[in-house]
Amino acid sequence: MPNALSWTKAADETICRMRAAGETWAEIGRVLALSRNTVIERGRRLRAVAPPRVVMPHEADDGLTDPNRGPLRAGHRLTWGLLSDEPYPAGDRF
Repeated sequence: MPNALSWTKAADETICRMRAAGETWAEIGRVLALSRNTVIERGRRLRAVAPPRVVMPHEADDGLTDPNRGPLRAGHRLTWGLLSDEPYPAGDRF
């Protein structure tokens, strides 16, 4: 059976500080030379949380999210990648 890990105050502070700064569990594990899962478990016990994500609202999508909209025309900028591997042409040729 593996030996129990003794958590130090410095390691606990590192977990809380890095997680509050938005670092991933994997990065915190690398710094502490521990596995990601070990750090996740300790972080949960310490209630170390990441900062809330800032969600930027999308610009107007011209009704594309409307479930009752008609089909998009051939060559529309949103469907172009389905039709061709080429980049969308400059200017509005369609």
